[in-house]
Parts: sequence; structure tokens; C-alpha cells
Amino acid sequence: MSDHTCQQTVPNESAHFTTTRWGLVSVAGGDTSTASREALDELCRAYWYPLYAYVRRHGNSPSDAEDLTQEFLCFLCRKRAIAVADPERGRFRSFLLTALRHFLINEWDRRHARKRESRAGLVYLDALRAEARYALEPVDDSTPARLYERAWASNVLERVRHQLEDEFAAAGKGTQYRFLESFLPGVQGDLTYADLSRRLGLSEVSVRSEVHRLRRRFGALLRDEVSRLVVSEAEIDDEIESMISVLTGA
Repeated sequence: MSDHTCQQTVPNESAHFTTTRWGLVSVAGGDTSTASREALDELCRAYWYPLYAYVRRHGNSPSDAEDLTQEFLCFLCRKRAIAVADPERGRFRSFLLTALRHFLINEWDRRHARKRESRAGLVYLDALRAEARYALEPVDDSTPARLYERAWASNVLERVRHQLEDEFAAAGKGTQYRFLESFLPGVQGDLTYADLSRRLGLSEVSVRSEVHRLRRRFGALLRDEVSRLVVSEAEIDDEIESMISVLTGA
């Protein structure tokens, strides 16, 4: 695949593939067809920030971290490196992190020894807010790998919330969602049921029912999203438990 592929606009945040994430990997590692390029774009969009956070936590400046992350993604495009990923060897994000580590080892000195290439048109949409997101990460002694896992889990939850928000908007309930969202996992809010009752003009009993339905739908969408990350349905619960553990520091 040519470098031009890496310059394509990232699909809209609401874009949603019906295949599994490993299915995407298989397609992305295939030929140079439109389907292959779209699958690779989807993977790049989903993993941009976790990769950026890993490189950033290694002490790189925002601009260097952005460049290195972008160069790594273009490396995947050019070399079809993603084609060697194998679900039998573990999680895709683990494969991606190992590939990034090898890339950084080989690239670190080399990138300073050559003339810096123009980066025009190479920035993915997530790059525009990557540093803003990184600034919100807890100030702790998390290793780059730990931060990568946490950023990945946060990304999964964010994608699910986007899907849920789209569903509410399509039903003409966008305003209601903005109030109810504070009761979802991964969202910090201080609204009480009484607050929601006043703002939505509903009884507290009705509000509790709305929140219950919201969380139940969130859980269903989360399981669907996680199913795209694993090889078999039997692994879904383990993956969700892993996400919770990473986000809570358990």
C-alpha cells in the first residue's frame, strides 16, 4: 500500500463495522482493495490515541509523539505489517504494542539522521485532540504499557457512548441523553436523581427507569463492541473484566 493511503480522511466517529476487530485485521492485512484500506483506516482511528499515549509517556514531546505515532501507522500501511497478526497468539492490542516497541527501537536514531519529511495531510482526526486528552491523564507513575491499556479501555467506552448518543439523537432525545450520560461508566458527573427529575420534568421513579434502561442499553452495546475485539464469545466477559481492572487500577 502506498503512503497515500495513510493520508485518507479518517471515517466519521459513528462509523461502525459489522465484522469483528480480528476480522478487520484480516481484511486490513490483505490486498490493496478499498475494503482493505477502509479496514486499516478503522483500526488506525481506534488505536491512534492509545499508541500516542504510549509514545508520549516515554518522554517524547507532543510533536515528536505525534510524528512517531503517525510514522508507525504509515509503516503498517507500507509494509503490510498487520498481515502477520494472529488471533491465536493473543489480543490484537498486544500485537500492536509489540510492533510499536520494535518500530521505536529501529526508528529512534534513524529518524534523527534523515531529513524530516513533510507531514502535510498525514494527521488523523484524533491527533487534533490527542494532547488535550493526554493532559487529562492522572499524574502517576503508570508505565507506558499501563497507560496504553488504560487509553485503549477508555477508547472502547467512548465508542460505545458515541453509539448510544447517536441512538438517542436519532430518536429525538439528544437533550435527554446529555443529562442521563452522567450516570454512565467512565463519565464523571454530580447530578442526582432529584436533579434529573427537575431538569427533565419527570418523577424520580421515571428517572430511575430511564437511567436503568440507559445502562442496560449501554451494557448491550459494550458487549457488542467487545465481541469485535475477541476471537470467541467465551472471551467477552474476561475482556470486560480486564477493562474494568485497568480503569479502576484493581
